[in-house]
Amino acid sequence: MMETKRKKDPRQQYKGYINREKGQTFEKIIEAACREYNLKGAANIEKTPEPMRVIKRLDKGRFVAVFEKKAQPDFKGTLDGGRTVVFEAKSSEGDRILQRAVTPAQTESLNIHWAMGATVFVLVCMNRETYYRVPWEVWRKMKTHYGRLYMNLEELKAFEITFDLTLKFLQGVS
Repeated sequence: MMETKRKKDPRQQYKGYINREKGQTFEKIIEAACREYNLKGAANIEKTPEPMRVIKRLDKGRFVAVFEKKAQPDFKGTLDGGRTVVFEAKSSEGDRILQRAVTPAQTESLNIHWAMGATVFVLVCMNRETYYRVPWEVWRKMKTHYGRLYMNLEELKAFEITFDLTLKFLQGVS
């Protein structure tokens, strides 16, 4: 019996494209802030490279590759003074951010870093205009703090951070 291919929904494809673009824009904002922190000597933070697997070699040094499932947090580095910083970046449209936006594998990694004393958080961009730094101890216990597995805009307000030419995501972090 021949398996039939499922038709791709153009609306879902477009939505996926838009979400990828938003995520990449947010990551560029974070990377600019990381460069600024590095220049000031406050931190050295780098984007974790996306794991790729080559599936076919072409000519002239070209190849076809696929992105493998991401299991690591988005950014890792060291703060001035030697403390490790590890965080995930998530963007969302609407009035809430879901805890499950952080994958189980990312959660496991963030938990390990947090248990070892690293500064761990989730940077959140809501509606492409407001930014938040949610401490990992709050994110991981969302159900305990809020009675559900998401945070709404009102709850996020306590974690709002400034975007003044660059994103000030380390402001107040020790």
